[in-house]
Amino acid sequence: MKDLSQKHIVLGLSGGIACYKAAELCRLLTKSGASVQVVMSEAATQFITPVTMQALSGREVFVSQWDDRQFNNMAHINLTRQASAILIAPASADFMAKLIHGRADDLLSLMCLARPLESTPLLLAPAMNREMWSHPATQRNVQQLKEDGAVVLGVAQGDQACGETGDGRMLEPLDIFSELCDFFEPQVLKSRRVLINAGPTFEPIDPVRGLTNLSSGKMGFSLAQAAKAAGAQVTLISGPVHLSPPRGVRLIPVQTAQEMHDQVLLEVEQADVFIATAAVADWRVKNYSTAKLKKGEDRKPPHLEFEENPDILSAVAHGDRARRGALFCVGFAAESHDLLQHASEKRIRKGVPLMVGNLGPLTFGRDDNELLLIDEHGVKTLERNSKEKLAALLITDVAQRLERFLEGKKS
Repeated sequence: MKDLSQKHIVLGLSGGIACYKAAELCRLLTKSGASVQVVMSEAATQFITPVTMQALSGREVFVSQWDDRQFNNMAHINLTRQASAILIAPASADFMAKLIHGRADDLLSLMCLARPLESTPLLLAPAMNREMWSHPATQRNVQQLKEDGAVVLGVAQGDQACGETGDGRMLEPLDIFSELCDFFEPQVLKSRRVLINAGPTFEPIDPVRGLTNLSSGKMGFSLAQAAKAAGAQVTLISGPVHLSPPRGVRLIPVQTAQEMHDQVLLEVEQADVFIATAAVADWRVKNYSTAKLKKGEDRKPPHLEFEENPDILSAVAHGDRARRGALFCVGFAAESHDLLQHASEKRIRKGVPLMVGNLGPLTFGRDDNELLLIDEHGVKTLERNSKEKLAALLITDVAQRLERFLEGKKS
């Protein structure tokens, strides 16, 4: 859970069945430490009561532009002046149409029109029937809202209250919360393209057995989320894991080291940064059996022959893009002992400017980690913390190194 304790969010609800999701969104915001002021349209009160939202936010809810609880009867002015952001969830098709024309016939639309543009951002989470969402008028409105400076979040696909299925569902509360948190993050990698590989690889022995390791992929997925929050376009190439990719991150699933190698070399041509977090198998079985290996009467184990897998990080670090200074490479070293020594040697051997070391037995499958950042000048320790927090710290560090790297290439 991100810390929003310094943020004041005005949560606006326009009319739509997705108002029920606003209750959980409000709970997530308050749980993160944010103060939340709820403003509802009259239509929204047909789907969820102000009493519910008051109980969840801990503040009186405003609905009418004629509400006289404000000392100057100007709720549409007062409610926005201290806001870190206005978040409209759900934002109906009708409400978005109002905004592009500057209509202000209720408190919610008045408030959006009266907000200080330079200091109070407006985020919209659309919610409507699939036909309404795809209608040219709605798509024109969405484009105009973006051009006017609003942040229009995407929509989800799935079953809708009307019984139809398709695009137009409001994002789930956790997705909206994550998008809001990302919005507040410094955009230190804005417009940069980041490629990350993550998780284990799986090398088959026969159709039902294989060689793998205990990597969960959590560190790589956390880095993908942090890079996306920092404004990057992120591609994540992952071995078999039980994780969902962060929203807005392009996922390419693979299984073997060879598959990962081939995908990385294909995608890295478009990347500015490559972060190699995957725990890639060093060897694969050469004499793969097309049928399940059975126990013989002599009970002797089958004879397995191995051959070396391609070295992904070395291939990238010594590739044309890296040699031209167009790619910044970060390696990961998961060791069982003598971490600093082995990770330092690996950095030199692989030819990368930054190697991140961690102890595999103390991180695989866990939600926390401790990292060593090793470069030509020495080592820096990132103390044990959640992988999400470490990922944010590492991405900030990488962004700073990238700028220095690019400046050095210019000079």
